[in-house]
Amino acid sequence: MSFVRATVQDAAIGVAVADAPEDLKAFLKPGCAAAIWRRRHSADFQGWVNALDPSNLPQGRVVLVPDTVRSNMAELCEMSKTPSCPQRAQLINDVASLADIFADLMQTPYLRLRLAAVRTNACRKFHIDAITGRLVCTYRGIGTQYGISRNGQDPSRVFTVPTGSPILLRGTLWPEKPASGLLHRSPPIEGMGETRLVLVLDALSDLEEEA
Repeated sequence: MSFVRATVQDAAIGVAVADAPEDLKAFLKPGCAAAIWRRRHSADFQGWVNALDPSNLPQGRVVLVPDTVRSNMAELCEMSKTPSCPQRAQLINDVASLADIFADLMQTPYLRLRLAAVRTNACRKFHIDAITGRLVCTYRGIGTQYGISRNGQDPSRVFTVPTGSPILLRGTLWPEKPASGLLHRSPPIEGMGETRLVLVLDALSDLEEEA
């Protein structure tokens, strides 16, 4: 899939901005709360995914090993009747590529993959997840929002990840202490007539974490 460089006007302190997948290794450095790969999909792909009927957006949740992501994505597309075309193949390949990058970075044997068409204000409150590490990529609609919390309050300054740009986030199980204070949320979109397509990948060290 072809990309162009996304514009990241600013980022919170402690958030790394990568121009290539290999630069995401900054996420593992002490004091790095998150990392964003600033990329944007081609206009051809973005126009296709934006125009899809929401009922045909692939959706599902599954725990798997990284090398089965491509076949599972193909099944999700078939189940959702996502039209077969080059852009669908690009979506499948992109999700599989992100899974490989994330699993290699986190050195994890399993991933929890969730692909959701979001139309409501789900997860609109700023929070941190009870996981080690997570990758979020919004393929359609407004990207994930984040900011630094002071004294447990909502961030005073909110940043929005560009559509198509993956963000890596640390969770409460990340070993580094104290926590950075970075919180994130899904942007509130209820009543806007918008449907987001969001990919979430969580690193799992064993299958008992899913139980």
